[in-house]
Amino acid sequence: MSTTKKTELDELDVAIEEEVVEKPKKAAPVKKTPKKYAPGDRIECRSVTGGELFLVGPKSQLLYTWEDYNDTTFVEYQDLQALQSRKSGFLVKPRFIIEDEELVEAKKKVTCHDVVNMQYTSGTTGFPKGVMLTHYNIANNGFLTGEHMKFTSEDKLCVCVPLFHCFGVVLATMNCLTHGCTQVMVEKFDPLVVLASIHKERCTSVYGVPTMFIAELNHPMFDMFDMSSLRVGIMAGALCPIELMRQVEEKMFMKVTSVYGLTEASPGMTHTRVDDPFEVRCTTVGRDYEFTEVKVIDPETGEECPVGVQGEMCNRGYNTMKGYYKNQQATDEVIDKNGFLHSGDLGVKDENGNYRITGRIKDMIIRGGENIYPREIEEFLYKMEGIKDVQVAGIPSKRYGEAVGAFIILHEGAEMNEFDVREFCEGKIARYKIPKYIFFIKEFPMTGSGKIQKYKLKDLGLELCAKQGIEII
Repeated sequence: MSTTKKTELDELDVAIEEEVVEKPKKAAPVKKTPKKYAPGDRIECRSVTGGELFLVGPKSQLLYTWEDYNDTTFVEYQDLQALQSRKSGFLVKPRFIIEDEELVEAKKKVTCHDVVNMQYTSGTTGFPKGVMLTHYNIANNGFLTGEHMKFTSEDKLCVCVPLFHCFGVVLATMNCLTHGCTQVMVEKFDPLVVLASIHKERCTSVYGVPTMFIAELNHPMFDMFDMSSLRVGIMAGALCPIELMRQVEEKMFMKVTSVYGLTEASPGMTHTRVDDPFEVRCTTVGRDYEFTEVKVIDPETGEECPVGVQGEMCNRGYNTMKGYYKNQQATDEVIDKNGFLHSGDLGVKDENGNYRITGRIKDMIIRGGENIYPREIEEFLYKMEGIKDVQVAGIPSKRYGEAVGAFIILHEGAEMNEFDVREFCEGKIARYKIPKYIFFIKEFPMTGSGKIQKYKLKDLGLELCAKQGIEII
């Protein structure tokens, strides 16, 4: 090492020594005056076990929660020190919660039109598309749904429909959130658990698809439970049989309303009101939601249909989705240049402004709330040896709203019966997709241009059932 470098190091050592020598002595600790919290201050105190304390009111009360003991009590602020003796291991460390200014700044970064919920729907093609729903969409739709049924903070809603679907997350949860009422959650649908929950919690409302209500009414222990607390509910998700709605009203003591819509409409487009006559509530899907426009539009001309004339159900308003996630082409296919969302369903408007769903442009079958796409079943059945052609369509069902019907044309010389078809399907496709009704025919109803008139298959199925003595269930 050179002399120059040694000199530099020596100087550095001297500088460090001088700095140490010149450093003043550490001052005596200053005794801090404890912070005095005034009534209304917002502080948080945490225990070592995870419990929390919050100063909540003008009387300096703290909400004291011990999560591990599932114990909640109110204590006076002056008793903070006493808590340490009441519960071993309690550690009081007051700190102020986020300031209002920080909250205001955070709020500036979001708007009510931001996407808050993504629901996946298969639409017409069976290919999943993410429906982007905003705060504005679902908060308003949930609130108005509750208004139609005159919900208040005193209501208790038994929620047995799934929260991954708009039925549960919007019509149920957002309704309760905006009305301050209670949700009684049923984690997995079980008719006995639903009945017991209504009985024990004195629920005032319950939702469900038709098959759920059928299961509840037909449960052998139904008569053991008191349903008299119920006053209103929603039956939706599938075609709702009139007789079923009548039984629910008579045996469960509640007025049944129906919501019509689709995920892309957040989901409600029309809704019968709790004050509507029974005839309206059981034969129509009600009138449009406030602040929306529902029109019956001629699919061919794009013009609005007169009262009593069938057309496509379309909607425009606050409830229209923001679009399909990263799929502008699909979005443009369902939302026209005038902002109307096209449902693909056929309906008729009556002179009182109520709508009746008559069918669907789309081929989708709704069996007990489950969406079934005929093309998937058709492509599967094409693999069965002996089948020349096959079409799948919905057959009206008293129990499920619709059931799967398969119309099969066999190759010449091939022999097959309905049991062979069901056996071929067992274990390979979902049970609810296996055709309930199987018909062997010579030809399909066709248009002049050679296209299959699929909408006529429903009537053909009913006709064949009648001829063969098959009971529709």
